[in-house]
Amino acid sequence: MFDPIHALIHANPKFHELVRKREQLAWLLSLTMLGLYLAFILVIAFKPALLGTRISAGAPMTWGIPVGIGLILSAFVLTGIYVHRANSEFDRLNGEIMDEAKH
Repeated sequence: MFDPIHALIHANPKFHELVRKREQLAWLLSLTMLGLYLAFILVIAFKPALLGTRISAGAPMTWGIPVGIGLILSAFVLTGIYVHRANSEFDRLNGEIMDEAKH
């Protein structure tokens, strides 16, 4: 099933470092997003008046709109964090692993 290059890659400590770092980051970002959504849902469930409060006395918009938009934007920010790490650190490690496997 494995050819020699796969065995070299799998035996490389940098490969295990790459896998560990990617998993840690993925879990951290996933749990962060889950926590944000959970907090939002719990506020809606137990303190709906908090998000239903108008931003200012005469304003038609409540706090729920910017908080909801912020929640959506947080997903883009967390994705950007992952992409930045993937394009810098993870790609560098991947290149080192491939270079060592070819030699």
